[in-house]
Amino acid sequence: MTDQIEKYIGFLKVERNASEHTITSYRTDLEQFVSFLSEELGQDSFSIDPGNIQRIDIRLWLGKLNEEGFSRNSIARKTASLRSFFKYLFTRGVIEKNPAHLLIVPKAEKRLPKTVQPEEISRMMELASADDAKTVQHRAILELFYSTGMRLSELTGLNVDDIDLRAAQVKVTGKGNKQRIIPLGGEAIKACKNHLKSREELFSSKTDGNDYKAMFIAPRGRRMYPRQVQNIVKHYLLQTSEITQKSPHVIRHSFATHMLDAGADIRIIKEFLGHASLGATQIYTHTSVERLKNVYSKAHPRAENNIKRQNI
Repeated sequence: MTDQIEKYIGFLKVERNASEHTITSYRTDLEQFVSFLSEELGQDSFSIDPGNIQRIDIRLWLGKLNEEGFSRNSIARKTASLRSFFKYLFTRGVIEKNPAHLLIVPKAEKRLPKTVQPEEISRMMELASADDAKTVQHRAILELFYSTGMRLSELTGLNVDDIDLRAAQVKVTGKGNKQRIIPLGGEAIKACKNHLKSREELFSSKTDGNDYKAMFIAPRGRRMYPRQVQNIVKHYLLQTSEITQKSPHVIRHSFATHMLDAGADIRIIKEFLGHASLGATQIYTHTSVERLKNVYSKAHPRAENNIKRQNI
């Protein structure tokens, strides 16, 4: 079965043009399932025949995941991984029956995205105001995240040529290599200009041809990588916000929420974020409604929480 998984991964890369994140997730899910089968059947992963797998085998694995405390979101994704894999095998004639056909995907939990307040964003930018090349780059990274709402992978993949400061826009390559143009705000333009002036100071003897194209440079002179950006964002959020999740995605969420709060059309926000459907963007409307409820409960004299405080 291991050989079939490798062929499927190749299919995702070449024919589906799936992102590295998707490929890694699907591979992990399938390898976990095979490991479960190996233990249950007493066979090694290579000798397991996918044609002998039944729906009950999949259900037993999903049940085990539930017992081990996996979230509904994780189980839903793993179920989707198996459905996609067995559909691939069935359509290519590798198996005669699809054991994952009509398998119900658990409904994912709706968790509201974590956001930081606009004043916390401002304090974060103020902290990144030193003149050295490293801090200037940090400011450009933070401003780009908040100005555009782009993903972490999209930011690390940026080249200098992708940013058009005169036109005040940036070309972003998102999931499935789909490209979109996002306008840039004044502060982001200013930060990028300052960064480009001192960017060469970040080069080293290890900087190669591809690195010279990169908009952002890691400490050793190579193209900026995701973990380094995560550390940068975490460093500044630790000093400015008490939010539990301190990641680039928080700034992306904050961008979308603040835009919506200011009256931006949700369909426009969808285009900014690069969402394939409006449904993925709808979660930010829930965030704004929750914020309105909190403000109302604290401020309105006839709100239940306010009445309780007056009676204390």
